[in-house]
Amino acid sequence: QLQLVESGGGLVQPGGSLRLSCVSLADNLDAYALAWFRQGPGNEREGVVCSSSTTGSTYYRDSVKGRFTISRDSAKNTVYLQMNSLKAEDTGVYYCAADSLPTLSLNPDAFQFWGQGTQVTVAS
Repeated sequence: QLQLVESGGGLVQPGGSLRLSCVSLADNLDAYALAWFRQGPGNEREGVVCSSSTTGSTYYRDSVKGRFTISRDSAKNTVYLQMNSLKAEDTGVYYCAADSLPTLSLNPDAFQFWGQGTQVTVAS
């Protein structure tokens, strides 16, 4: 089973930046569709961005377009989420997810493998 571990969360002020990392401990991520999700206080888990390297496609939810960027370092078997111009509404637990199919979806049900999450708090 694919094992994912997130890191990089923390407390930042509005307008600040943060980079999250998600590393695979037991498998190569090259063939996987990758995504980031988040769950804010009192909210359901929502998709932030998904990416499929096999298709070369990436899709961001509207609220993070122009602010967040997903990237991948194949040599380190790691996927990143660079978050800029952070807002209070970005607060939540962020999860990385992967699926063996080259899907492009912000639906959490489309992803089989999940990390345990890392807390991001945006507050002044």
